[in-house]
Amino acid sequence: MNHPMTDRLLRLPQVLELIPVSKSTWWAGVRDGRFPKPVKLGPRTTCWRERDVLELINKTVRRDGW
Repeated sequence: MNHPMTDRLLRLPQVLELIPVSKSTWWAGVRDGRFPKPVKLGPRTTCWRERDVLELINKTVRRDGW
């Protein structure tokens, strides 16, 4: 069973609170596949699955030994 928190959708400001990079760095990472793909909710509304962002953080911590 998934933790309820992992089913949330995060907007970009929330993502950038967890992953401290600039907006342009984040979007470049999305384009080149380093960062999770977004979920489009509408023409001007983009979100990311919290579980995808947390997985990215966990992979980075394991790889870099934060």
